[in-house]
Amino acid sequence: MKRLIDLGTLLAILLAVVGAFAWLQLDLAGLFSSASLAQMGRYAGNFLHPDLSAAHLRAVGQGALETLAMSATGTLLAVVTGLLLALPAAGRFGHLAQALARLLLNALRAVPELVWAALMVLAAGLGPNAGTLALALHTTGVLGRLFAEALENAPSEPATALRLSGSSALGAFCYATLPGILPQLIAYSLYRWENNIRMASVLGFVGAGGLGQMLYVSLSLFQEAQAATVILAMLLLVLLVDGCSSSLRQRWLKA
Repeated sequence: MKRLIDLGTLLAILLAVVGAFAWLQLDLAGLFSSASLAQMGRYAGNFLHPDLSAAHLRAVGQGALETLAMSATGTLLAVVTGLLLALPAAGRFGHLAQALARLLLNALRAVPELVWAALMVLAAGLGPNAGTLALALHTTGVLGRLFAEALENAPSEPATALRLSGSSALGAFCYATLPGILPQLIAYSLYRWENNIRMASVLGFVGAGGLGQMLYVSLSLFQEAQAATVILAMLLLVLLVDGCSSSLRQRWLKA
């Protein structure tokens, strides 16, 4: 019986794949024809010779700085706003505030960064401002939820002891609760920064500035050499941020 179920599942998958190819009407013969393969080879070969001229490298460097600034500023804004929303979302100000804060956080992270970027381009115009706001809005929803869960799971005994000793609610939070969850908050924030540097490179495709916008323009004009340089800059920037984030996590979380 189990073999029949497995065979039936495999047959259903094969039929689904065949049906998908038939419904999409893919011209596989034309795709893998000699002319198409030669054209794809020429197109790919053009990427093997990146444009390393001084003028283009300066433009790529400026785009890389814009992308880095977008990701860092957007993440920093999200950390601050996410922490402020995490407090009511963790139930620190009553059930009504908790429900409203959770609803807002869910709405912010339910909308993808590209959609936020498209909306922010309409609101703030083309450029890195729109990308920064898009990253900040989506990341606020993600970090706010993670921060709220960290607050909910934090032990309440240290804060209760300070409150019984006469400390204020703010003092108990700053000196009892926050130090215990700070490593988690830092880890979450650095991880989101790593994600945002990648996403910041993509948001340029909707006009949000940075390397993504340069890549979109280069590909639109079939400038493969210039596009190859931008792609290499994206790779180096991601590797740099990943290395810095890993180093900071090891230093701060072990301190």
